[in-house]
Amino acid sequence: MKTKTIRSLALAAALLVGGPAILSAAEPAQEDAARAAKLITAIEKSDYETFVADADAPFKKALKKELFASTAGHYAAQFKAGYDVSYLGDLQQFGCQVTLWKIRFKDHSDDALVTLVMKEGLVAGFWIK
Repeated sequence: MKTKTIRSLALAAALLVGGPAILSAAEPAQEDAARAAKLITAIEKSDYETFVADADAPFKKALKKELFASTAGHYAAQFKAGYDVSYLGDLQQFGCQVTLWKIRFKDHSDDALVTLVMKEGLVAGFWIK
């Protein structure tokens, strides 16, 4: 009986001490936040040249102006109504730095999930869903 009580108290103490650290989201690196903001603003303004300015060659080749324009057009009304961007976290995948972002649109439409992939200082991927 005492062992059960001690385990329960130890678990409760661990949750009280470690809980806030687990629940609080880390802050993004300043460079990551600036890069994400630049790319999201480029979509908002339908600015293809700014969007691909820091992209690697395969990403530039894959992202045609027409596809970019279509995506920017799809989100135009939502961006015009206003939005907030929140950092969700980051991952290391296949030698790349991946950051995840949430866009909450002020028109109360569905949120968008943004995945930004960086490799060797260049944008290697960007998805908005």
